[in-house]
Amino acid sequence: MGTVTPGMWDHEHETTDVWPGRNWPLGSSWTPEATNFAVYAPRATRVWVCLFDDDGIEHRVELLEQSLGVWHSAIPAVPVGTAYGYRADGPWRPSEGLRFNAAKLLLDPYGQAVCGQLASHPAVFGYLTDAPTQRSELDSAPYVPRSVVVHDSFDWGGEVPLRRRWRDTVIYELHVKGMTALHDRVPEELRGTYAGLATPAVTDYLRDLGITAVELLPVHQFVSEPALAARGLVNYWGYNSINFFSPHNAYSASGDRGQQVTEFKQMVKAFHDAGLEVILDVVYNHTAEAGPLGPTLSFRGLDDLGYYQRVVDADGRPQRPDTYWDVTGCGNTVDATHTQSLRMILDSLRYWVDEMHVDGFRFDLMSALTRTHQTVDMGSHLLTAIGQDPVLRHVKLIAEPWDASMDGYRVGEFPPPWVEWNDQFRDTMRDFWRGESRGIRTVATRLAGSSDLYADDGRSPYASVNFVTAHDGFTLRDLVSYERKHNEANGEHNADGTDHNRSWNCGVEGETDDRDVVALRRRQARNLMTTLCLSAGVPMLTAGDERGRTQRGNNNPYGQDNETSWIDWRPDDAWLDVYEHTKTALRLRREHPALRQRHWFEGRPAIRGGAKDLAWLHPQGREMSTEDWYDESIRVVGMFVSGNPLRSPGPHGEQLHDKSFVVWLNSQPEPVDVTFPENQWVQEGEIVLSTDTANPPGTLVTAGQTVRLQGCSGVVARQT
Repeated sequence: MGTVTPGMWDHEHETTDVWPGRNWPLGSSWTPEATNFAVYAPRATRVWVCLFDDDGIEHRVELLEQSLGVWHSAIPAVPVGTAYGYRADGPWRPSEGLRFNAAKLLLDPYGQAVCGQLASHPAVFGYLTDAPTQRSELDSAPYVPRSVVVHDSFDWGGEVPLRRRWRDTVIYELHVKGMTALHDRVPEELRGTYAGLATPAVTDYLRDLGITAVELLPVHQFVSEPALAARGLVNYWGYNSINFFSPHNAYSASGDRGQQVTEFKQMVKAFHDAGLEVILDVVYNHTAEAGPLGPTLSFRGLDDLGYYQRVVDADGRPQRPDTYWDVTGCGNTVDATHTQSLRMILDSLRYWVDEMHVDGFRFDLMSALTRTHQTVDMGSHLLTAIGQDPVLRHVKLIAEPWDASMDGYRVGEFPPPWVEWNDQFRDTMRDFWRGESRGIRTVATRLAGSSDLYADDGRSPYASVNFVTAHDGFTLRDLVSYERKHNEANGEHNADGTDHNRSWNCGVEGETDDRDVVALRRRQARNLMTTLCLSAGVPMLTAGDERGRTQRGNNNPYGQDNETSWIDWRPDDAWLDVYEHTKTALRLRREHPALRQRHWFEGRPAIRGGAKDLAWLHPQGREMSTEDWYDESIRVVGMFVSGNPLRSPGPHGEQLHDKSFVVWLNSQPEPVDVTFPENQWVQEGEIVLSTDTANPPGTLVTAGQTVRLQGCSGVVARQT
């Protein structure tokens, strides 16, 4: 039996019982009798749990039990909401990858909540700033966040998962704070929080627009990089995680002593009640501790050798234990082949599904986590473990199929049931609508679901998550308003962010009062939304694009926690025509299974004697020939989609029937005459979606009719 001893600045000399506890589950586990603390630190020589009372006084308890690399003890009468951290002692030999320093307070890797923020101070580093090989004895406790003992008994009310099919899914990528920070119909005290997202002003808006799933930018607890803080900025996007179990405390309207857990659950329940799934953007590939000269906040102080990959030789042996292997661009790469790192990732994923009821994950820089001996491996430990896990294999799994290395780009290679961000869709559609595509072969492939990437391994068109913008890069409005990035506010002399935006400013750089230029920009934005919403695959919209959100040309505002990044909900400058167009396009997609089919188009009839399920049309109304496909001067796409019957069967194997569609897309600035095809299956149609003012919705067209399309415009006609 051990004892609790006060901190060295506490003049009281009280003691209390400490029980051995157990080595599982990891983290803090509260019961009315005692709270069990268990932390993995196999190379440490001593470990303490440090409890902080309401006055902020630290009380240290040495964990005297160790089994299977886990230090553990149970402490009676620890109140829920108690702040705590760990201190771990052991050898300080950076050249060997050993960086123990008991002067540094460490977050619990399995803590379910975090209180406080990271301060900029030399004490947060494990070494002396002017002598990196020497251990710093400065106490970091006053300057670092702390874990919190949590006990939450949230009542889900018998809720069951939505489990919406991929082909019926429309994703909306949003930032928790940026979505409501300026929202005039969200109570001021809830703006920028989980509770703010849970309000009807948000859920009703998304449902009315046609969204079925929100993808939240990182909500795992994160901190700002020291270099960013030195420039007076903060990490806004959140791709700098320091804990994988805690909802980020700054997004909580109700407090950070565990209340954020309940508030997050209430948000998820509100989304589910509105029929909206919740997908988390998760960053397991690196942590906020960065490179060897980064701060010591958690993992580095507990098991630096275990959590982070090192440079290795051809046989997988570390060459330099003091040198991290970095394919994330963030200083470190989490070693997903290490037993504990792998366990932590899987435990975290299951926690968010089982306890927090989220519906899926988008994995940032997923290629970094698939590596075996640092080679990308689609049979890797993590992919295999997720694929066989009875909980995880049934949730939505989205890979960002690249990392920061040359060999990490793996679009089209992830195994089922994974789907992928398809940046080739983004690039192709941007080039097409700015007039830079060479012919339409690749454009047609992307419209039909990117079979060149996903059909060869048995996956369906929905394996392609299509997008034209994301949080990283120009907004839709900026994509049609700027040809150059304008990132001066980031403090990096406009050197950050990509220079290859595939954008067109329609003749004027930046905002303008020229009505013709503004009209063209809005038409281009609607054109891009047409192709995004009606292509085969899963569309992903970026929050605010549908109403013309602008970042004033900043294509990398990761540190802009201000109106540059927040959605402006005022109607004054909103592109409401783009909103209505997007809403209509998503309604068509939702109402017509012909526009969201599970099976690949085959270019042949679904039944004998029927129409081809998909036919590509020349502007003259005939089918495209082999020569046409190689004609790089063609910049008009014609597409006939048959709905009678659909190739995809119904739930009982029955044939499904829908309306047929003809789509014309003209990316050239000049008008073009297009002829609607003549066939025995469709004789008349109605234009139901248009960016051509001369051919508005409601216009009737007949087989064989020639219509003049405005430059940079498109129409969608539905069989009547």
